[in-house]
Amino acid sequence: MMQLILGGARSGKSRLAEQSVLSLCQVHEKPVYLATGAAGDDEMQSRIAKHRHDRADQWRTVEEPVQLARALANLLDDNSWVLVDCLTLWISNCLHAGCWPQQRDLLLLEIDRQLALGNTPSWVFVSNEVGSGVVPLGQLSREFVDASGWLHQALAERCNQVTLVVAGLPMSLKGEPIGSR
Repeated sequence: MMQLILGGARSGKSRLAEQSVLSLCQVHEKPVYLATGAAGDDEMQSRIAKHRHDRADQWRTVEEPVQLARALANLLDDNSWVLVDCLTLWISNCLHAGCWPQQRDLLLLEIDRQLALGNTPSWVFVSNEVGSGVVPLGQLSREFVDASGWLHQALAERCNQVTLVVAGLPMSLKGEPIGSR
């Protein structure tokens, strides 16, 4: 089951994803939290530390700011749920590292490879919906919005479930609501 959870900043999308993944895990199963954030400044270091603390021992954390497809492929043998949080941070990391769209292509190729093999990995992708605002003035900002929008469309096509979260309320856009099994 592949799922995409979209929402604005502080919409509750990560909380929903975490609760849903934990509810879908077996009793002694430890899901993987694949974190894409990079601690580039003090504020981000504090955020990452808080997230690590909040997750406590319920999760196995893997941090990968750029090589997302490789990290997901390496986790396939675990047969664990993997929560990727967050794609927009990953896109930003890739744009700044100069490896977008190559990393996007690698991610989509890995997903397509799994689907062609008849596998549906237990992956939940969390991302910020950034396409509801005005078109940004700066080139990098426009590239970021475009990259996010095109990636979200490509993932929504491939995922079994797509959920939009607004004010902590999930709205199912595709498939049955997350965690409703």
